[in-house]
Amino acid sequence: MTATAPPTAPDTTAAPEPVFVDDRLAHWARTTPDAEAMTYLGRTWTWAQWDERVRRAAGALQQLGVGRGDVVAFLDKNHPACVELSLAAGSLGAANAIVNWRSSGDEVEYAVNDSGATVLVVGSELMETVEAIRDRLPQVEHVVEVTPEGTDGDAWEALLADATPVDRQPDVEPDDVCLVMYSSGTTGRPKGVMLTHRNMVSHTINAHDGWGFEPGDKSMVAMPLFHVGGSSYVLFGLHDGIPSVMTRDPDGMSLAGAILAGANRTFLVPAVLAQVLQSGEDAVKLFGALKTYTYGAAPMPPPLLRAAMAAWPDTDFMQVYGLTEVAGVATHLMPEDHRTAEASGHPERLVSAGKAVPGVEIRIVDPATLEDLPVGTHGEIWLRTPQLMKGFLNKPEATAEVVVEDGWFRTGDMGKLDEDGYLFVEDRLKDMIISGGENIYSPEVERVLAEHPAVMEVAIIGIPDDTWGESVKAVVALKPDASATEEEIIAYCREHLAHYKCPRSVDVLEALPRNPTGKILKRELRAPYWDGRSRGVN
Repeated sequence: MTATAPPTAPDTTAAPEPVFVDDRLAHWARTTPDAEAMTYLGRTWTWAQWDERVRRAAGALQQLGVGRGDVVAFLDKNHPACVELSLAAGSLGAANAIVNWRSSGDEVEYAVNDSGATVLVVGSELMETVEAIRDRLPQVEHVVEVTPEGTDGDAWEALLADATPVDRQPDVEPDDVCLVMYSSGTTGRPKGVMLTHRNMVSHTINAHDGWGFEPGDKSMVAMPLFHVGGSSYVLFGLHDGIPSVMTRDPDGMSLAGAILAGANRTFLVPAVLAQVLQSGEDAVKLFGALKTYTYGAAPMPPPLLRAAMAAWPDTDFMQVYGLTEVAGVATHLMPEDHRTAEASGHPERLVSAGKAVPGVEIRIVDPATLEDLPVGTHGEIWLRTPQLMKGFLNKPEATAEVVVEDGWFRTGDMGKLDEDGYLFVEDRLKDMIISGGENIYSPEVERVLAEHPAVMEVAIIGIPDDTWGESVKAVVALKPDASATEEEIIAYCREHLAHYKCPRSVDVLEALPRNPTGKILKRELRAPYWDGRSRGVN
C-alpha cells in the first residue's frame, strides 16, 4: 500500500482536544483520510487505513475475550502492530503490556505472568523464546505471531483481516490503564508502570513544545517501543497528523533509510549520535538533514554534545529528562538554550535538564527530613503532574513508597534547581545504571552473579562510557580457593539476563569495602572511575 503526504501539515488548532489515546487517529482518518500516516519496511498506510486496522484489531481482541480491565502483551522489535495493539486495547478499556524484546526467557516469563496478559503478540524472531516457556505462561490463552513484512502466514494480519471493526466502547474512561511499561525497581525485579489515557494524552500535550513539526515534516520513530520514549514519542505524530517513519532497529542503516524517506524530526539516545559521528563524512552529512535531534534517556557527555552541535549547526538540539512513571518527558532544555548557553553567562546550563514542561511541578527535597531545600541545594527530585502513573501493577506498597501526600512523586533521582528553574540531575538515590538509554538496576544483576559458584560477594556499579553514558562493571570478591576469569563471570551473567544488563568488565578484590553496619560502599568503588567527571543523569 502506498500513500502521498499532504502538501501542508494538518491544522491541529481545528482538531478537538483529545481525551483518549486514539482520538487524534480517528480525527485524521475523518479529515485527511488519504494522507500518509505510517511507513514501515516499505509499507505505507494512510490515516484511514491505519484507523481501520486499529478498529479491526479492537474487534479481534474483543472476539478473543478481551474487555475493560484486561491486559494483552507485545513482544517484538519495533513494529506498527505494537502501536495498533496499544490503541485497540485502549479503546476496549484494556491495556498493552510491552515487553522488552531483549529480555531473557526468564524475564519474559516474569513480565507476561505479572501483567496477567491473556493474549500475547510475538514477533517471528522471538517465537522460539516464547515456545521454550509456553508451558510457564498459564494465563496466556492466545499467542499471535507477527512478521516484520506482513507476509503470508502472518497471524496478526490474518486476525485483522477476519475481524469486524469495533469502535471505542462506551464504558471506557480516561483513567483506565492503556499501557503497562516494565521498569526496573527497588526489588531488583521490573515493575509494571500503569499509564492511563489521561497520563498519555497529558504527556503528549505538555511535552509538545519544541518538537517543531511543520508542513512537510516526517517524524522518525526509532526509539524502542518497549521504552516510554518510544511509546510516548510515537503519539506526537498522531497528535499533529504528521507522517511517521518507523524503524525496526535504531541501527545506522535503518536510521539513514528513514532520513532518505523524508524523516527530519527524531528522538534518540546519545549513543546513537556518537555512532553517527564516528561513521564518517557521508553519515554526518546525511544526518544534517534532521531539523530536530531530541535526546534523552541517558547522559550526554559534554564533548559529544559540543561535537554534534559543531557537526550540525543547522539542527535544533533539545534535551529531555523524564521517567516511565510520568509517561516520559518532565523537563526539557530547548534549542534556544543550547544555542545561547555559552553567551548567556550560564554555560553550565548546557548540561542541565532544562525547565519543567507545562503541567509539571518540581520540588527538591531532603530525602531524610522530607523538607524542601533552597535553590542550588542538592536533594531528591519530586514531581507532580497529571502525567503521573496510576501506580505499579500488583504492587500497592511499592506505589505508596514513591507516590506521597498530595500526589507528589519521589523520582529517586538527586539534583538541584538554579535561580531560574533549570534542573540539574546529578546522581541517583537508587543504584540505577543508565546505559544507552536502558535502565539497569544493580540488585537484579547482583542477584544473578551471587549465584556464581566462585563468587563470595558482588557489587554492580556504573562507570563512565563515552558512547553509552555508563557501562556496567562488576566488582567481586571470590570464595577462598576459588577462581573465575572476567570472561567466565560475564558469560555466566549472560546465561540468565539480557546482555545489556550484564557487566562489560569485572574487577576482583580480596574484599569489598563496607561501612560499620556492613553495607557495601558503592560510592567508594565508583570514585576512581568518576573522579574529575561531571556525573550528570539525563
